[in-house]
Amino acid sequence: MAQLIPETRFIRSGNVDIAYQVVGDGSLDIVLMIGWVSHLEVIWELPEVRHFIERLAGMGRVVLFDKRGTGLSDRSPIGSMEEMVPDVLAVMDATEMERAVLVGWSDAAAISLMFAAEHPDRVQALVLGELLATGSPDASHPWGVDPAAMETLVQSLELGSWGQGVMLSLLAPSLSGDERILAWFRKLERMSATPSIAADLLRRTLSTDVRSLLPNIETPALLVHRSDAELIPSEAMQWLAAALPNGRYAGVPGDQITGYLGDVDALMDEIEEFLHGTRLGSTASSRVITVLFTDVVGSTKRVSEVGDRQWRRLLESHRGEARLLLDRWGGRAVDTSGDGLFAVFDAPTLAIRCALAMCASSQSGGLDIRAGLHTGEVEVDGDDFIGLGVHLGSRVMSLAGAGEVLVSQTVRDLVMGSGFDMVSRGRHELRGIPGKWEIFVVVG
Repeated sequence: MAQLIPETRFIRSGNVDIAYQVVGDGSLDIVLMIGWVSHLEVIWELPEVRHFIERLAGMGRVVLFDKRGTGLSDRSPIGSMEEMVPDVLAVMDATEMERAVLVGWSDAAAISLMFAAEHPDRVQALVLGELLATGSPDASHPWGVDPAAMETLVQSLELGSWGQGVMLSLLAPSLSGDERILAWFRKLERMSATPSIAADLLRRTLSTDVRSLLPNIETPALLVHRSDAELIPSEAMQWLAAALPNGRYAGVPGDQITGYLGDVDALMDEIEEFLHGTRLGSTASSRVITVLFTDVVGSTKRVSEVGDRQWRRLLESHRGEARLLLDRWGGRAVDTSGDGLFAVFDAPTLAIRCALAMCASSQSGGLDIRAGLHTGEVEVDGDDFIGLGVHLGSRVMSLAGAGEVLVSQTVRDLVMGSGFDMVSRGRHELRGIPGKWEIFVVVG
C-alpha cells in the first residue's frame, strides 16, 4: 500500500460535485463512508485513520468520499438523508462498482440502509457501526438521546465551539486528553464543514428513523459496536441487528463512536471474518480444513411413523455407523447433537468419500440424510471450529435433498482430476453470507 495520499477525483451527482478516492484492489468492492463529517485530504494525516483505511483496503478495492456539504465535496445545504443516496450510486458508477459492500458509521450507516432498501441489487453486504434506529425513544425502542441536552450541544457548535475539538470528548472520551489526536481533530472540524453544516448534519442524524426499512433489507449485515460507547448502548445495536433479516451483532471493547479511533484491529478482525472468513490478530489459530455437515431428512415425519423408541434406535445406529466411517476416512466429529453431524477433514477428497458412504449407509439403515461440504480457512480454538467457512458448510448442506452430497465451488476446484463427477446446481445466495456461491452435486 502506497503511503502517499490517493488522488482525489470528482463526480457530479445531480447538481452537486462529490469528491472521492480509490484505495487498494481486489475482487471485492467496498464503499466507505466514515460518518458525520470528513475531509479526504485531512483524514490521511492521522496514523490511526490511515491504518483503519488500509486494513479495509486489504480486503478489497475501497472507494471513500466526502458527503455533500462536507470536506472537498460541494458545500451545498444539506437536505434529507435520503438525498444522499444518489451520491453513493454516482460514486459506484464512476468507479465501475456493480455491487459493493457498504461500510458506514452513525449517519453514514443510516444512508447505507436507505441505499440497500432502494438499490438491493447493488449491495453485496452491509457493515454498520454505532447507529440508533431512531433518536427518539418510544415503547418499542427505548434507546435515544435527550433532545434538550443535544440541542444545547448543537447550538454551541453554531455559536463558536466548532473547530475547538469539543466533539472528541463525546465521540472518543478516553482519547479526549491526547493532545496529538485533539490537534488533528480540531483541524478535521475546521476543514470538513462549517459550523452550520456540522450542526445541521447532527440534527438530521438524530431525527432519522430507519425502522420501517429494516424488515425488507435482506442483505447480510454486520453491526459492529464498541461496548462502552455511552451514546449508543449495546442493547440498541443488538435490537437493530435482530430487526434486520440477516443481521449479525459484533461487540468489541472501547468507548469510541468513530470507527477509525481506538482498537481498530479488533473492529477489522470482525469485519474481515464477516467478509472473508478470516480473523487477523485472533488468539485462535487458523487452519484450512474441509467441513462436513449432515442432517436427517424428514426426521419429524419419520418419528411419527416409527415412534419415539424405534426412532432412538435408528438414530443411535446411524451415529455409530457415522463414527466408524469418520474413522475410516480420517474425519473428526465436532458436534453430533440432535439428528445432524458436524465433522472436519484435512483433505476434501476424504470428506467427499465419507459423505457418500454415510448417505449410502444411512439409506440401508432406514434413514435418508443429506450432506454439504466446504473447504476454507477456519479458526481453531481448542475443540471449537469457528468462522465463515463453518457457516458456509452448513448453508451448503441446507440446499441438499435426500441422499445428496453438495459441495461449494471451492471444494469442486480442489478435487478436479480426483475422479468425482459433479454437476452444477447454479449460483445461490446463502443466508447471512455475502455474495452468490456456485454449488455442485456429487454424482455417483
